[in-house]
Amino acid sequence: MLYHTYELTHAAMAPLRVQSDTLQFLLRSGANPLAYTPAGKLVAAGCDVFESVTRRYGKPEWGIAETVVDGARRSVREETVLSVPFCDLVRFVRDETVCAGRDDPKVLIVAPMSGHYATLLRGTVRAMLPEHEVYVTDWRDARLVPLSAGTFDLNDFIDHVIRFLRHLGPDTHVIAVCQPSVPVLAATALMAEDGDHCQPASITLMGGPIDTRRSPTAVNHHALAKSVRWLKRNVITRVPYPPAGAFRRVYPGFVQLSGFMAMNLDRHMEAHLDYFMHLVEGDCDSAEGHEAFYEEYLSVMDLPAEFFLQTVRTVFQDHDLPEGRLMHRGRRVDCSSIVETAVMTVEGEKDDICGLGQTAATHDLCLNVPRAARYHYEQPGVGHYGVFNGRRWRTEIQPRIRDMIRATEARRRGKERCAA
Repeated sequence: MLYHTYELTHAAMAPLRVQSDTLQFLLRSGANPLAYTPAGKLVAAGCDVFESVTRRYGKPEWGIAETVVDGARRSVREETVLSVPFCDLVRFVRDETVCAGRDDPKVLIVAPMSGHYATLLRGTVRAMLPEHEVYVTDWRDARLVPLSAGTFDLNDFIDHVIRFLRHLGPDTHVIAVCQPSVPVLAATALMAEDGDHCQPASITLMGGPIDTRRSPTAVNHHALAKSVRWLKRNVITRVPYPPAGAFRRVYPGFVQLSGFMAMNLDRHMEAHLDYFMHLVEGDCDSAEGHEAFYEEYLSVMDLPAEFFLQTVRTVFQDHDLPEGRLMHRGRRVDCSSIVETAVMTVEGEKDDICGLGQTAATHDLCLNVPRAARYHYEQPGVGHYGVFNGRRWRTEIQPRIRDMIRATEARRRGKERCAA
């Protein structure tokens, strides 16, 4: 009933939205004298705010049309190189007439399956493109995946990471943003134990919940407060007809979004009040900045119920990975098997989603990775989002990842020469 109530509420708002849009159009018309009055501006701004908070936001576009290579602007296009029911592996192809001969490292950016679309990593991709061949996991909204595609859980996520790495081949560098840190680390350990020649050259785990017992945040406390049985009964629901994924059990994106917004409700209310005043004052730049942020923030997708529940239990409640109990299809995940893959961890000083030390715990598990191939960086002054987006990401974090990748490439080439 939860999803049906949400859909009915959205449908009930439709007539009000039509009236608001009509009123806004009239009050924005240059031919209407009321458009120039304080009252007219206030009402028009109110209509704008009403539209923004009641609209259903779809998946945003990547919007990456160009990048800079060797100081010159080059075109970029998206190409789906592998498609499976729950995910597309997307490559950002730079101008092939110029970049085809470059020997840039392959980088697989594993986006989180945590409610927001992979496009949230737009800034991450932009910063990596000039000097790397970039691929991204573009996860699908579970409400659009037919029941015939089967279920999807944490084991499937690990399988997808392994499949994508084998598709890309040897010498691939992986960047996991937040939640995928656990399945990426597990996939790397399994591939290392198997001696898989496609195991990643390096993994960079950014703001990931490897051991959530360290510096627990409000999110961690919330995950511990409710049992899996309670979550299954209260927040898991079936997608109503008619989407392609009708009747699939999901954790709805709107439920997760409501939870995140409730954690900082005063901040969001203040942001929308500022937005209202910017519209009244005609401050278009500030209003557009607000719209751009919330266009991304309010665009959410549903998660497969199996994946959500297993992740909560395994990662946030039972701490199976740091305790050495994580199992993947009958096999224990042993991070000490990782020897050849360089490991880098990145944390934000003010991260209120993944506390300090949670990602760095990786190094305590990867005991056999040589010290020269281990890296850790804590970025001062940034929260969770700032770890992979924004000015500090571009100017301080990304250059360190780039240097780690280059050092790893040089080290691997040196070993190959010695072996020859």
